[in-house]
Amino acid sequence: MRLILLGPPGAGKGTQAAFITEKFGIPQISTGDMLRAAVKAQTPLGLEAKKIMDAGGLVSDDIIIGLVNDRLKQDDCKNGYLFDGFPRTIPQADALKNANVTLDYVVEIVVPEENIIERMSGRRVHPSSGRSYHVKFNPPKTPDVDDLTGDPLVQRDDDREETVRHRLSVYREQTRPLVDYYSQWAETGAPGAPAYRQLSGVGEVDEIRERIFQALQS
Repeated sequence: MRLILLGPPGAGKGTQAAFITEKFGIPQISTGDMLRAAVKAQTPLGLEAKKIMDAGGLVSDDIIIGLVNDRLKQDDCKNGYLFDGFPRTIPQADALKNANVTLDYVVEIVVPEENIIERMSGRRVHPSSGRSYHVKFNPPKTPDVDDLTGDPLVQRDDDREETVRHRLSVYREQTRPLVDYYSQWAETGAPGAPAYRQLSGVGEVDEIRERIFQALQS
């Protein structure tokens, strides 16, 4: 099972990725994790990436694709892999295609933006334990207070409405075009084209998990 999970920030990709990797016994490949591992292992690409990051630059797509190719040669990728947060842009998708990286499925989790804003901006966290609440879906017994300790809850900067809206606009501009890229490629039926599956990310976590598992069997 070799797949990419697409969807806006807050669509629940991380939660669903954990279910998919467990069910199929495949690793979740995140470019952030790969970069950190390559830097730590001091591989040639890792050293090159570290130089760029230390200088405050963005690691090029060529280096990222090189890291992906190195990662896919490892034993745990024999049964497949799930790409997490990659590719993010059309040039990265082209580079992946040109490197002949096999994909079986591209799954898009669709959630309306207003739902995402409500989901994310309603989160409240207990900083020292990481316990998390939601003002609407999972409220604490007393507003803005942790159930167990009575400590005040906080809203993380990442979850503030203006931050969420900014992240969504970046997604629309940079990553949303991948939806057209992969769906149109799938429609061609060309050799090597992945199957494209689009499904709703609204509802209970278990319902969404079942939708994904059904999509991956069709």
